[in-house]
Amino acid sequence: MSETSDRAEPVAPPLRGSAALGRASTPPGGTVEQADHAMRHWTDPSPGPVRIGSARHLQLFCNMLLQTHNPYKPAVIDWPALAPEALHRVTSLPIWDIAVQTEGRASIRVQTFADTVSEPLLRRALEMDGAEEARHKVVLSKLVEAYGIALAPEPDYPPPRDPEWGWLVTGYSECIDSFFAFGLFAAARRSGFFPAELVETFEPVIQEEGRHILFFVNWAAWYRRNLPWWRRPRFALKVARVWAFLVWERIGIARGIDADGVAQDANFTLNGSAALGEALTPGAMIGLCLAENDRRMAGYDARLLRPVTVPRLARLARRFVK
Repeated sequence: MSETSDRAEPVAPPLRGSAALGRASTPPGGTVEQADHAMRHWTDPSPGPVRIGSARHLQLFCNMLLQTHNPYKPAVIDWPALAPEALHRVTSLPIWDIAVQTEGRASIRVQTFADTVSEPLLRRALEMDGAEEARHKVVLSKLVEAYGIALAPEPDYPPPRDPEWGWLVTGYSECIDSFFAFGLFAAARRSGFFPAELVETFEPVIQEEGRHILFFVNWAAWYRRNLPWWRRPRFALKVARVWAFLVWERIGIARGIDADGVAQDANFTLNGSAALGEALTPGAMIGLCLAENDRRMAGYDARLLRPVTVPRLARLARRFVK
């Protein structure tokens, strides 16, 4: 199953925000606003079309990730004080254990794959991706520490035996999870479930996930085009197996069991809008996810491929729900 299209769909203007990170996100010689804008808006200065799979395509998606990095530091984020009701809403969400563990697994999987790559620019970009995943885990850890959220003991995160498999699982998993996270985060912001200060503080993490999936789908298209013809069927089979694994994994999560067999609250993604204080019909929730996905991708070079599989499946599903 391909996750990309050679043409990007028209999208709405991008989101603005994340000023609440304050000095934590200010680059040397820059401002908070400049760092935030640079993370969300990037176009390669070289004009002309870019052939998918070419060396220029590789430079395009690697430079996008490297040059839009936001240098905020989780250790100095000033987490806002929350009123008792807001604190209870945040601490009662059934997502923190699985969120921390997901980022922990993602960082080791990306770094393990990066260690196998010899192309210098691609390796730098992959290492940046893995470092940002590790930083997400630190951000979440600092958040739960700041608000007194009790977590289950973390498991070990061993490197995958097949680095490419681990990278594919991480990339396609983020394509699924980020699509719904965009909508749920927007619902929480719009309903006031999360205080505005907390929304602005956490906003860069959400946008970074958009950059990651943009990088991944372009890598997947570039990699596929550069495989010898006789290796492409085997790679396509591996991708199909990854999708089957991810579907099975999410069925387990929907039943209340995570990927490691640990019980979790079931159906959070499916019922998330109600949990976040804004009851939406399934169709309206899908529409919100689609709009947020488009908006978060809007600021990047139009010659980059956009994720298409999950949005396409979401549009299909919307035809059969309210």
